[in-house]
Amino acid sequence: MSSSTAHALKGFAFWLLVTFVAAAIGSIASIEAASFYGQLMQPDWAPPAKVFGPVWTALYVLMAVAAWLAWRQAGNFAAARMALALYLVQLAANALWSWLFFAWHLGGLAFAEVLLLWLLVATTVVAFWRIRPLAGALLLPYWAWVTFAAFLNYATWRLNPDVL
Repeated sequence: MSSSTAHALKGFAFWLLVTFVAAAIGSIASIEAASFYGQLMQPDWAPPAKVFGPVWTALYVLMAVAAWLAWRQAGNFAAARMALALYLVQLAANALWSWLFFAWHLGGLAFAEVLLLWLLVATTVVAFWRIRPLAGALLLPYWAWVTFAAFLNYATWRLNPDVL
């Protein structure tokens, strides 16, 4: 294996690890999410709780690949510092949302935070797209899901003011 291939594989492993560590931090807050979510009044268009795990897993894989492609295209972290820093910030915001909504039951604050997350993802899409269009494109399903999640957060919060 060439040193460039080994470097690329190490980079891929790094971005997978970083992304899934953020996912794990969010999932700790979501341990009881299915039962809590099931007790809430939900809009008619809300998906069942069992949908979220597979969707988020697929999105996290796409996100990690996108970060890796941006990093690899730039050649190193420093060359893509702003784009990759945005990626890391939006990962932290993503993990925080689960804590706000599922662990702390702060529906209004979770909604405000998901709007910030939406802006961070949008900015990351643009930053990645400028480095490598495919990297930006791989974040589009995530951005769409965050858009959906924002509507669902708002609707659920408004339907459950005493709980959220």
